[in-house]
Amino acid sequence: MLQEASFVGFVRTILIIMLIWYGIKILSRLFAPYLMRFVAKKAEQRFGQQFNQQQSKQQPKQKEGETTIDKSPKQTKTSNKNVGEYVDYEEID
Repeated sequence: MLQEASFVGFVRTILIIMLIWYGIKILSRLFAPYLMRFVAKKAEQRFGQQFNQQQSKQQPKQKEGETTIDKSPKQTKTSNKNVGEYVDYEEID
């Protein structure tokens, strides 16, 4: 039950593969801008929703004209005097 492959069948298979390949390339060039535009709109909607959710959680409702001042806690910087010895050096060419 072995079948022999013919040269004509091989050439036909190669031509079909090339036709499909070039057809996909042409169609992708035609439809890629529409696909990219669709993906960009979806991403923009998602980012907008996330931004609005963050804004609503972050800012409490204030009356119009009301002023609030948020103060951050003071940061105390402590320096460690026992960090080591400074060594002066010169570059040698």
